[in-house]
Amino acid sequence: MRVTFLGTGTSQGVPVIACPCPVCKSTDSRDKRLRTSVLIEHKGITFSIDAGPDFRQQMLRENVTDLSAILITHEHKDHIAGLDDVRAYNWINKRPMDIWGEPRVLKALRKDYDYVFAEQKYPGVPEFNLHPIDGYPFNIFDIKITPIRVLHYKLPVYGFRIEDFTYITDANFISEEEKEKIMGTKYLVINALRMQKHISHFSLPEALKIIEELSPRKAFITHIGHQMGLYEDVQKDLPDNVMLAYDGLTLDI
Repeated sequence: MRVTFLGTGTSQGVPVIACPCPVCKSTDSRDKRLRTSVLIEHKGITFSIDAGPDFRQQMLRENVTDLSAILITHEHKDHIAGLDDVRAYNWINKRPMDIWGEPRVLKALRKDYDYVFAEQKYPGVPEFNLHPIDGYPFNIFDIKITPIRVLHYKLPVYGFRIEDFTYITDANFISEEEKEKIMGTKYLVINALRMQKHISHFSLPEALKIIEELSPRKAFITHIGHQMGLYEDVQKDLPDNVMLAYDGLTLDI
């Protein structure tokens, strides 16, 4: 299995105009983060988890010429705003894009992309084939996906386990029951927005505590805000088995 971090950043706390902060001024490419998403290549299938506003740029950067499916963690715009750009893959593959999400998320997609589902469609609109997730394991082709229920403040969100790899973004609570589904994972990706506590995301100390509890072989921090600080400064203080992920980082698992 090959995992590529398409983006490891967040819309939260990212300055947009003439910001003098050290992260904005950094020349380290690892401090330049697009919105959080990950690409999975396994058993001849390529799919992504989430498709935020930077989706097109990420696909071009990684030269993704074929994409079979997209898993959606939740309906916030920084995770779904790039779905219009699947039309390129519709054209290449001559079929709708398979998109997986829980019913609430699929309802949001039908609302936000109402033109996709119109009775009389404008020529060239993207094509979606929506699949509901009900909390039980499911297959994308012959790849088993196990949903992991987490909370993003009060919003239920799904993380996903694929064999020995587990991916969790936009969360600040994981129940003991859901942790059991993660146990034994060798590679864990988990979000940490900043050092300080946050209402809807794990802080770095909270994420490290969960990593210690779940004890993966290697853990990666994603959904990183500017308030976290510079990559080089943060990474040097992390445990040996924990790494700040960065855009373009590729793992062969």
